[in-house]
Amino acid sequence: MKNIIKQETKEAKEIFGRIKRKDFSGNTGQAIKNSSWQIATTLIAKIGSLIFTIIIARLMLPELYGLYGLALSTILILGIFSDIGIGTALNTFLSKNIDKSPGKAKGYFKYLTKWRVALLSLSILLLVFLGAWLATTYYQKPIYYALLAGVIYLPLTIFQSHFTTIFTSTNNFKPLLIKEIILQVMRITLIPLTIILFLSKIASHEVYLFWVFIVISICYFSAGAYLLLRIRMARPFKKAKATILSNSEKSDLRKFILPLTVTALSGGFFGFIDQFMLGRYVASQFLGFYQASFNLTTAASAIVAFSSIAMFPILARLKGKRLEKGFKRGRNITILISTLAAIFTFLLASPIIKLIYNSAYSTSIIYLKILSVLIISFPLITLYCTYYTSQKQTKTLSILIISSTVLNIILNYIFINIGLQFSMSHAVIGACTATIISRLGYLGGLIIFRR
Repeated sequence: MKNIIKQETKEAKEIFGRIKRKDFSGNTGQAIKNSSWQIATTLIAKIGSLIFTIIIARLMLPELYGLYGLALSTILILGIFSDIGIGTALNTFLSKNIDKSPGKAKGYFKYLTKWRVALLSLSILLLVFLGAWLATTYYQKPIYYALLAGVIYLPLTIFQSHFTTIFTSTNNFKPLLIKEIILQVMRITLIPLTIILFLSKIASHEVYLFWVFIVISICYFSAGAYLLLRIRMARPFKKAKATILSNSEKSDLRKFILPLTVTALSGGFFGFIDQFMLGRYVASQFLGFYQASFNLTTAASAIVAFSSIAMFPILARLKGKRLEKGFKRGRNITILISTLAAIFTFLLASPIIKLIYNSAYSTSIIYLKILSVLIISFPLITLYCTYYTSQKQTKTLSILIISSTVLNIILNYIFINIGLQFSMSHAVIGACTATIISRLGYLGGLIIFRR
């Protein structure tokens, strides 16, 4: 650990020296420049999301906040059919072709956009036809109107993410920062004002949540509109004419996406299966307690993992010893920061919950302590997945994520039902335990297979 600290301190001085001299030459300089923009974007996104989460959690209180989180998780689970690896494929093939063949990169973008539109239509149909059954029969909770609002919410979030790929693949991170500022400022101002001025008078939980998702959709629309305007100015897309992909190129693309399809479907359930299963077994307020602690954990993890995202276009271009050197640097600093963050969260879980939310969420303290382990595993998983994807090792990823998802479902079912024999709080602890075991198993597989 001491050697890691010394090495990273030395490299940090070199990085600040480059920034001071405005020396962004070579792959190292490009990585520093990307990371600088990505640091700012990630901080704005996570701080804004944290403020937004705190505000609505305080305004809604645990029961309604739990219903909000359950509706959002359900929308995102059904929304995974609109991706099935398209986002990853788009980022990979654009990064590979954008410098040497802009027309080819634009051809990939148009071709994959058609796929995404078709698959997004499937997700919308699932929301329409499964929404009533999920809300009234499976969950038995008043979220049906919120799921219907997802028909508007989902396309806006998906296409914002879709357009983001153009900027990341061209190493143009500034518009993404501005977009994030627009989104976060609108969310933390417009939605609380709407709740206080209008929605506080609505007694029905279903109607209340419906309008919350509509207002959030307006925020995403505004941010997405900005990106769409900037795409026309994004070089080298501005003047490039899209090249029609050959049959062999389409075949290679399908071979690349096929493992990602399984990975995306499994990963979607992997990320939300705990809330999906808890939604059936526990009361709404316990969902609120769990989501409050889980959101803090993921927010801290995402801040630690920001460099992995910024490094993707660079890793996609590197091979051999240069690739290994870049990866090891990212891994060392990630381990150091994430470990310190996890220890801090565990020791100060009680004041963190009471300060950030309020005493109504005191039950979340024990959940946050348990989930603090994820602050170490989440960033490392992100880094390893970035490595695998940048080197087109998607088959290995798909095998690992499927295995981990199956394990997660089995463990959630077992531990939640064991916990229910004592109390709903114990059922939530069971879900926390299942999530930790499956995530650590996934990380272990990523480490072993990379070797």
